[in-house]
Amino acid sequence: MDFIRQIEEYVPANEQELQDKRMMLGYIGKFPDNILLRDNQFAHITSSGFIMNKSLDKVLMVHHNIRGVWAWTGGHVDGDTDFLHVAIKEAKEETGIREVTPLTGKIASIDILPVYGHVRKNQYVSAHLHLSVAYILMADENEKLMVNKDENSAVSWFETEKFHKGNFDLYDVYLYGKLIERAKLNKF
Repeated sequence: MDFIRQIEEYVPANEQELQDKRMMLGYIGKFPDNILLRDNQFAHITSSGFIMNKSLDKVLMVHHNIRGVWAWTGGHVDGDTDFLHVAIKEAKEETGIREVTPLTGKIASIDILPVYGHVRKNQYVSAHLHLSVAYILMADENEKLMVNKDENSAVSWFETEKFHKGNFDLYDVYLYGKLIERAKLNKF
């Protein structure tokens, strides 16, 4: 299935996702040649994995080097149209886990995420948008974890009760809370 059709078939759960899906499809239409590449310095597609344990009461997070906060795994699709493959690959690279499976093969969330200007590999990257396609992934919480020093400074499991404004910013609380609820209801 091609990536545009997957996005078109995604059923938004709320007004935010409805608007973000509309905008994402608009960006794809305006930038068909480079929406999957970082060459598009205004907006490009990313794929994220929200990694949960089998009992759906813990989430595997990384302490993101650039953002300086605990975050889900994911990255740029860099031309790959199999976004689920990208989410799984990034999950493995960023956490060290070897066995990762999707809860379902369906997109779990569509979000447009702002990225503030920052320095990466001694180069300044201007502010831009990540057109985020996310999946809920499953992993064994007993599997050995490993930090990827290029990407993060720590990897840890968080109980789902920890996802509140005392530990995360308000938008991350909303985003991760939405994914926790979808996983528990298996509602996509």
